[in-house]
Amino acid sequence: MAKVNPFRAVRPREDLADRIAALPYDVYSRQEAYEKVQDDPYTFLRIDRPETQFPQDYDMYAPEVYEKARDMLNDMLRDGLLIEEDREAYYVYELVMNGRSQVGIGACASVEDYENQVIKKHENTRADKEADRIRHVDVCSAQTGPIFLAYRRREGIERQVRKVMSSCPVYDFTAEDGIIHRLWVIDDIGDVEQIRREFEQVESIYIADGHHRCASAVRVSQMRRQSHPKYTGEEQFNYFLSVLFPDDQLMIMDYNRVVKSLNGYTAEAFLDRVGQDFDVEAVGEEPYKPKCKGEIGMYLDDTWYRMKIRGQRYFGEAVADLDVAVLQRDLLEPVLGILDPKVDDRIDFVGGIRGLEELERRVHKDSKVAFAMYPTDIHELFAVSDAGKLMPPKSTWFEPKLRSGLLIHRIEE
Repeated sequence: MAKVNPFRAVRPREDLADRIAALPYDVYSRQEAYEKVQDDPYTFLRIDRPETQFPQDYDMYAPEVYEKARDMLNDMLRDGLLIEEDREAYYVYELVMNGRSQVGIGACASVEDYENQVIKKHENTRADKEADRIRHVDVCSAQTGPIFLAYRRREGIERQVRKVMSSCPVYDFTAEDGIIHRLWVIDDIGDVEQIRREFEQVESIYIADGHHRCASAVRVSQMRRQSHPKYTGEEQFNYFLSVLFPDDQLMIMDYNRVVKSLNGYTAEAFLDRVGQDFDVEAVGEEPYKPKCKGEIGMYLDDTWYRMKIRGQRYFGEAVADLDVAVLQRDLLEPVLGILDPKVDDRIDFVGGIRGLEELERRVHKDSKVAFAMYPTDIHELFAVSDAGKLMPPKSTWFEPKLRSGLLIHRIEE
C-alpha cells in the first residue's frame, strides 16, 4: 500500500510560470549554468544552482552558497513571484513532446515507503553527488526538483485526471526546447480523497529518474527525525516531492555509448573479434537505429553496422538480459577492457535525445567506436526493481524532463 499525499505547493505566479520553470539542475555543467542565468532574474536555476551567484572560482559547496539559495527562494515568496497554496492539493502535470502527451500526478511520496521498498530503485547513488542536494534541501527547507516516479496504471486515477483536464489549466506554456507544460490543481476534497485511496491500492512505485534527489530527500528526513522534539511521522520532511506517471505513458529513449580506444585492436581485428559473439552486418554510411530488442548499432571507421545479440546470450534473468548488460558483459569488458564503466574514462554515455549524429561527431572528434542501443523498456525497469537488482550505469534516458520550480515542497514545521 503506497502513501501518496496532497500538499500545499509553492508555485510560480501564473504569468511567470514559463520564466521561472527550469530544467533540472544536473543537466547543466557549471559553465552552462552560469551562462543560463545571466541577466535572467526569474529562472529557478539560480536557486537550484546558487553557485551561479558567486564568482566562477568560488567554492560551490561553501555554506554561504546554500544560504544564498534559501534567501533567493524566500525573496521570491516575499515579492509574490512564487505563491503558496492555502490548502492541500494534488496537481495534474502534462508534458507534450513532438505531439506526444504524458500526464502525471504531482504529489508527495512517503520516505517510509522508500525505506520499506514500496518505492523501488534501479540504480545506486554516489555519496558525493548526494551531499550537495542534502545541503540544498536542508538549508532551504524545501524540495525544489520533483522525483520522476512510475506506477502500474489504475483506471480510478485516470478518471480523476481526465475530469480535471476538461477544465482550463493554471499553466500552459511552451518552453524554449519546444516542450509544452500544463498544470491543473485538484483541491476538491472528494477528488483528493479518491486519489489518495487509489494510490493506497498501488503495491509498488518505481523511481524512473532522480535517484540522487530522492536519496537526498530521504537523508534529510532521517536527520530531522533525530532532532525533532515531538516527532509524529506526519511532518512534511517525511515526504518528498514527486510526479507519478502511469506505466503506459512513459517514453524511455536510448542511452548510447562511445569508447575512446579499441584496446590495442585495429579496426579490422576488432570487427573480427566482435563477430565471434555477435552477428554483424555492414549497413552503410547512414546512422543505424536499432529496430528491436537484441539489435545494436555500431559506428566504426565511418561505417554503420547492425549487431544482433545471439539467443544464447539471454539467460531469463532481469538484469543479465538487458541489452546494455549484454554489451557490457560480452564486448565492453572482455574485448575493450572496460571493467567498470562508472569510473573508466575511456567510455562515455550519450543520451538518445542528442541523436545518432552525435555519436558520429564524437567518434570523429575523440573516440574510436560508438554503440547505438535499443531503449530499455519500462517493464524491464520494473522487473529489475522488483527483483531487488540494479541496472548497469546509464541504462535509461527519460524524456521529456520535469521542470524545477513549477512545484516546490516546503518541509519546515
